[in-house]
Amino acid sequence: MTDAAEPEPVLLSKHAKNLLRFLHLLPGRMSSHDSTRSTIVFFAICGLDVLNSLNLVSPQLREDIINWTYGGLVVPRETEKRCGGFMGCRAMLPQTEDAQVLECMRKYQWGHVAMTYTSIAVLVTLGDDLSRLDRKSIVDGVAEVQRPDGSFSACIDGSEDDMRFVYCAATICHMLDYWGNVNKETMFQFIMRSLRYDYGFSQELENESHGGTTFCALAALELSGQLDRLDATTVERIKRWLVFRQMDGFQGRPNKPVDTCYSFWIGAALRMLKCFELTDYAQNREYILSTQDKMIGGFAKWPQSTPDPFHTYLGLCGLAFTGEPGLSAVMPSLNISMAAYAHLNQLHQRWRSNKGLTNDLAQLKLNVGGSGDANGTAKTTSSSPLLSAQ
Repeated sequence: MTDAAEPEPVLLSKHAKNLLRFLHLLPGRMSSHDSTRSTIVFFAICGLDVLNSLNLVSPQLREDIINWTYGGLVVPRETEKRCGGFMGCRAMLPQTEDAQVLECMRKYQWGHVAMTYTSIAVLVTLGDDLSRLDRKSIVDGVAEVQRPDGSFSACIDGSEDDMRFVYCAATICHMLDYWGNVNKETMFQFIMRSLRYDYGFSQELENESHGGTTFCALAALELSGQLDRLDATTVERIKRWLVFRQMDGFQGRPNKPVDTCYSFWIGAALRMLKCFELTDYAQNREYILSTQDKMIGGFAKWPQSTPDPFHTYLGLCGLAFTGEPGLSAVMPSLNISMAAYAHLNQLHQRWRSNKGLTNDLAQLKLNVGGSGDANGTAKTTSSSPLLSAQ
């Protein structure tokens, strides 16, 4: 019997098994997330990485996940809109040999910045060398969805434009070590116009401060090399707003209930500002563990709620910030493990030593070889059975 004074353990093995299951089978309750399967893979793979359990992903499954991820890559032809990036699912890739249908569906195959961010993060976490990516094509797609006010949309048509996608755009450009025609100055101005009177950042102009978008704003500034443009007084006031979000766990806005995911959003923001030590680690841990499912593993939003991959991963990251034994360190602004970040830095060094994009494109042509179409466009389909969209 556990001593009453002994802290509740984090059930590392059960959380690993919980996340691994999501790579094989999705429950019916998650059918509404079909268009964002890439994010589910992100939470599962990156969660296993933070748990030091990527060894549970067999070599064959790892290869399947990498191939499935590349299967969502959109590489536009020269005559098409600049919509490069990754799709979140394969609904726009019908299983047919009808050339007319396939050509029609190309008009709806667009990169989505959130899915592009999570897809690249998955590839990096699994140790891929990203040699199948046309970095310029992807960043051209990011630049295409930047709005005149500096914000970004998720895709080239039919999307909101707000701080969430500013963050995704910054992560893509940072991970690909290329900013192309993305205007970092107008992005900075949009972020600063979103700073509210209480010194949190809002999702859109004139909205209220929010923990998630405050993280997005600070991370976008850090990833674009502009965090030091904030003056000392502003930084101190942002710190105050963030620290005041802790009740026991963290809330996303004043007068709202605490939620497991904000242990990451607020925690990561405080980490970027180098003041996470101002928080109460024990209370934070106690709240996160109150949402732990002791039967099947995973963390939920609130106690006595159903666990899901999103809160499981962000709960683990929140615990990692406190130095929880058995968990890997997390790179706050990119939301990947420090081990994955180290691999990414090795890729950056390789790209820079190869003198940028010129050799990149030549190598990409060699990698694509005969797998493209007559226009030199890489196929966007995958033969992997993993997480079939059909």
